Amino acid sequence: MGTEELSEASRRLNSFAIHLLRAMHRVDAESGLTSARLSALSVLHFGGPRTLGRLARDEDVTSATMSRLVDALCDLGLTERRPHPDHGGMVVVSATEAGSVLMRAAAQRRIDVIVGALNDLPESEQRLVLRASRALGELQELVRERVRHR
Repeated sequence: MGTEELSEASRRLNSFAIHLLRAMHRVDAESGLTSARLSALSVLHFGGPRTLGRLARDEDVTSATMSRLVDALCDLGLTERRPHPDHGGMVVVSATEAGSVLMRAAAQRRIDVIVGALNDLPESEQRLVLRASRALGELQELVRERVRHR
């Protein structure tokens, strides 16, 4: 494939990602959390417990900002802090059962919206999206690797 074709496909994918996230913002608001809190909780629910510093790096915010986010999530009963088992001065943050329940419901709302939209497509386009979704997962990993090595 030519560079021009790949550039055009990349522009469309970028636009798609931005518009999909904007549309999901309304769906995510139903969780009752800010985008930042929902994102941090998502990392903990789907990615597992981690130190406050690692969570801050994962979310690309300062440790102070993450500490405030985690404080708020703890106050809501959605996360908890525990002493790190190997490093006395560190803490590990994890989603509580209530946090996981909230995240599963938030994820299901997104999935329901996407399934509804997919059902509105002709069957031939549904099949294309299904095939493309597998390749997009691989592309996501390759993009992550490129970003990590910048």
